Amino acid sequence: MSAVTFSGLARRILRRRARLGGTRLVAVDGPSGAGKTVFADRLAAAVSSAGGVAVPVVHTDDFLDGWDDQFSYWERLDALVLGPLRAGRAGRHRHYDWARGAFAGPWVVVPAAPVVVLEGFGASRAGAELTFAVFVDAPPRLRLSRSLRRDGADTRADLLRWRRRENRHFAADRTAERADVVVSGVWSGEPVICPQG
Repeated sequence: MSAVTFSGLARRILRRRARLGGTRLVAVDGPSGAGKTVFADRLAAAVSSAGGVAVPVVHTDDFLDGWDDQFSYWERLDALVLGPLRAGRAGRHRHYDWARGAFAGPWVVVPAAPVVVLEGFGASRAGAELTFAVFVDAPPRLRLSRSLRRDGADTRADLLRWRRRENRHFAADRTAERADVVVSGVWSGEPVICPQG
């Protein structure tokens, strides 16, 4: 397996045209616990450094209305963030409060920036409006331990149900095959490209 650099990925993204209004939308997709959030933050920092402008990171988890909203959240994401960006305006959303079971807290503004990173399960659903797509993967056992450590052991039943549905989705959607790059979520320093097979 070969390595890529975040700065190299940033240059590739900045060379491509915007497809969501004036925004280059970058998807960081993959299964739960793969390392998408860490990767997305590092990539956004690299693009920001290369392009000289802040790159917001939007998390699909913030739009989930609980564990069973795995696929239907997209309409909410589109109405609150993608639609406004498509029109050249800032989007905004509130975080889902898992303890309260409701969207709460202050509104988070997503500026109509030259590049926006969309991180989380299903991020690649933006399809033709994506400038670049990354699929992050990691071994199943590691992904499960990461997820349980992050969300708590009491989420195990919900998480296993989520994983079965995401596995079916990725197989039917061929998400990894359609990505511009597939990287391992097991890395330090620069990301490692996964072999496609």
